[in-house]
Amino acid sequence: MILYHGSNIKIDVIDLTKSKRYKDFGQAFYLSAEEEQARKMAIAKVVQFGGEESVTSFAFNESCLSSEELQVKCFTEYSREWAEFVFNNRDENQDFLHEYDIVYGPIADDYIGLQIRDFKRNNITFEQFLANIRYHKGITFQYAFCTQKAIEQLVRL
Repeated sequence: MILYHGSNIKIDVIDLTKSKRYKDFGQAFYLSAEEEQARKMAIAKVVQFGGEESVTSFAFNESCLSSEELQVKCFTEYSREWAEFVFNNRDENQDFLHEYDIVYGPIADDYIGLQIRDFKRNNITFEQFLANIRYHKGITFQYAFCTQKAIEQLVRL
């Protein structure tokens, strides 16, 4: 399969240390199976940080998702388990580290920081938190390559 990464810089070598830590599935290199989604991310990064729109393509043998070669976590829908996992990764007040090489699942809404704050302050229930962090443009999925072992499965095209 082909996966796409949208950025404001050209990606020649993937360096996980340059990835931000408090993202939906933790510090990782994020990709999409949808080129248009990656393009929208590239545009958003340019608006936010400057630079030039760049979408990089990678070949990925998806059979390793079901092999025992890598530790993989798949969320096929918005669920309580997904929301707890995202909350734990996004909460900057804790050092949550998971053991997965690759995590696949829905993208959380861009305003998740506000929802985390409201939930932690008991202004909303967990059910409201889950409903509020669903991506407002509809369900869209992402792949997070969280370890060097996972990164080695990608071939830049």
